[in-house]
Amino acid sequence: MSAIAFAVMLGLIFLRMPIGAAMLLTGLAGTWIVTGTAVPVLAQWKSLTYDTFSSYSLSIVPLFLLMGQFAAKSGMSESLFRAAADWLGHRRGGVAMAAVGACAGFGAVCGSSLATAATMGQVALPEMRRLRYSDTLSTGALAAGGTLGILIPPSVILVIYAILTEQNIIKMFVAALIPGILAALGYMLTVAVYVRLNPEAAQAAPRVPYAQRLRTLIGIWPVVFIFALVIGGIYFGLFTPTEAAAIGAVATGCYALAVGRLSRRAFADCVLSAASSTAMIFFIVLGAQALNTFLALTQTPQAAADWVAASGFSPWLVLTMILVCYLVFGCVMDSLSMILLTIPVFFPIVMALDFGLPPEELAIWFGILALMVVEIGLITPPVGLNLFIIHSLAGDVPMSKTYRGVAPFVLSDVIRIVILAAFPVITLGLMRAMF
Repeated sequence: MSAIAFAVMLGLIFLRMPIGAAMLLTGLAGTWIVTGTAVPVLAQWKSLTYDTFSSYSLSIVPLFLLMGQFAAKSGMSESLFRAAADWLGHRRGGVAMAAVGACAGFGAVCGSSLATAATMGQVALPEMRRLRYSDTLSTGALAAGGTLGILIPPSVILVIYAILTEQNIIKMFVAALIPGILAALGYMLTVAVYVRLNPEAAQAAPRVPYAQRLRTLIGIWPVVFIFALVIGGIYFGLFTPTEAAAIGAVATGCYALAVGRLSRRAFADCVLSAASSTAMIFFIVLGAQALNTFLALTQTPQAAADWVAASGFSPWLVLTMILVCYLVFGCVMDSLSMILLTIPVFFPIVMALDFGLPPEELAIWFGILALMVVEIGLITPPVGLNLFIIHSLAGDVPMSKTYRGVAPFVLSDVIRIVILAAFPVITLGLMRAMF
């Protein structure tokens, strides 16, 4: 019954039904069929919405989204890109590397890949065009760089995963830091290799004096301060993750107001945009809750975990198959939907396997791996959302060029995931040292 339900749900998604609605309809209909009566469905519907959205933990989502909106309005993206371009722009492909570095920095105060791609695309794309970068490299680098928005903490997707699996949010943030930095460095290395194989794809900008480099470097202090305030405040126990999100939103908003970027109209736009994104996320969460109730009634997660544990399959083979499933799902689904749809099934399976790690470390390590694979879905056709965002900013660039442009970055992602899977200490080392 679960297999049939998944097939029906995917069919609804292919027919362009919103993913949240497809999960909600499948979950409610499946519960009705399993129980044989509409009474449990009506009883569930009576309280499901309130029980889901009254969760205190979920209030962190709109706060981080609002912080990202304020950051986009405040001009932090321009400061980050200018500082990175001054230090790296004189190298061949340096402006593309600077765009990747700026995406990583902006992700530290944003938490959303789509917002990172949209904001940094508006800032960096005109500069790369002025320097006659190839359309393939410029759009590919910006689309890939945008994925750093959910890799560099704080990350909305990590928060959702931590809530679903009942993990410590700050430990998830700490564990994601090194893999996120490796992702940014991997993308920069990819640009360096690409421009050496295709010298005509990028030009070097004039070298900037060190005095100007230091000035622009000092100009990114708000990003460093807010990141340290949010992450450091949580780590040292000054406030909870939800309180940290609120403080980060207020601090970012105050900075935007101080620099004259937050008018009454801009403030209203930020609030409405954050509210719209929150509504979209919460509707998907609601659909996932209904689907999870159906799966619990069928005992599918437990049965799958027991079957895998008794099958004698190598844990690494099972993990590889799960990660490949994420790669396939990423071609047709967004990252949040993938996490909400698959974690209730995949998480019990992974926790039943023996990787030589304590349960908490195993849960965190798998969460980071899942996040890494999910972000690839943002830049893989046909439904790579970052690709469409960059295409909307560079409408004269054929989508086929953007597809070719992200291919080297997808290869970089795959190599990084293999390394992180083979050496869990890379992900868990910093968390072990701090906790």
